[in-house]
Amino acid sequence: MIKSVDLKNFGPIKQLKWENLGRINLVIGTNGAGKTFLLKALYATIRTLETYNRGNDRRSASEILSEKLYWTFQPGRLGDLVTKGADEALSCTLGIGSRKDKDEKTFSYSFGRDTVRQIATLENHVSTRNANSIFLPAKEVLSLHGIILKTREQDKIFGFDDTCLDLVRALQIPTQKGKNYQAFSKSREQLENLLGGRVEYDEKSGQWHFKQGNRKFPIGMTAEGIKKIAILDTLLGNRYLDNQSIVFVDEPEAALHPAAVSSFLEIIGLLADCGMQFFLASHSYFVVKKLFLMARKQKWSIPVLAWEDGAWTACDMQDGMPKNTIIEESVRLYREEVELACE
Repeated sequence: MIKSVDLKNFGPIKQLKWENLGRINLVIGTNGAGKTFLLKALYATIRTLETYNRGNDRRSASEILSEKLYWTFQPGRLGDLVTKGADEALSCTLGIGSRKDKDEKTFSYSFGRDTVRQIATLENHVSTRNANSIFLPAKEVLSLHGIILKTREQDKIFGFDDTCLDLVRALQIPTQKGKNYQAFSKSREQLENLLGGRVEYDEKSGQWHFKQGNRKFPIGMTAEGIKKIAILDTLLGNRYLDNQSIVFVDEPEAALHPAAVSSFLEIIGLLADCGMQFFLASHSYFVVKKLFLMARKQKWSIPVLAWEDGAWTACDMQDGMPKNTIIEESVRLYREEVELACE
């Protein structure tokens, strides 16, 4: 799992240090703070470790990372990722280690604004990861999977980044039968109960459908929230994800009713307890409150990174609800309601 992250001059993130990371980690803040950017930076880095030395791929870690950053952020050149006006180079260091082990090994790299496509400075002390990690964007990709594949694999042009391409490719792996992790089986059962069915991919037509009993519906006629939840169910069913995977979820609340958000986070809790690690980016009071209750109930550490007053601040759900404009606005609205009721 990722145990610490240290970023400097990485796009909108001028400086960020986040340590003692847990099984579930939350990033909150206003629009434009860099929440999604942070998750993508972590994803591109961890996928480099998962690709390096895998199978017949003989590319260096530097070559893999350069390509991953380029197609994840899609800048004109990599140097454009360096924070505008920064005097120093962009740098990223991840601390990697097991959940039980206090020690961590580092993977770090840096480059300046003159860098075009090749990262020159990289230091790796981490063993190759055998697991697969994934990024779940706020917008579902099932109804766009054909367009994403054509844009990237045939046309090879910018538009859909590597988080979308990797997800579409992972979803096309056929569902596997047989025993799965017990927690995964329980999570899938809960996901299907939440969905009221499941999604299936028809290889002949190249289309996704939502199956409810004996009825099938085109994926375009299926609610956004159903498609979002179905994606996680599919990745568990086809074994792309295992108990060592790291899952990055951008806005888990998107297109979901508050009750569904609560159920979705409980399923994430089951998977995290099995060994998976989650990074969530959100600006929803429901997400923050539910995770706070989970931390108290399960006695879990749920680290939070909050953008507040122009700086990133780290805290933990075990110590109480984080101080942030999300919480403050919710409290303000509640007080306004009480005042109106008392008039």
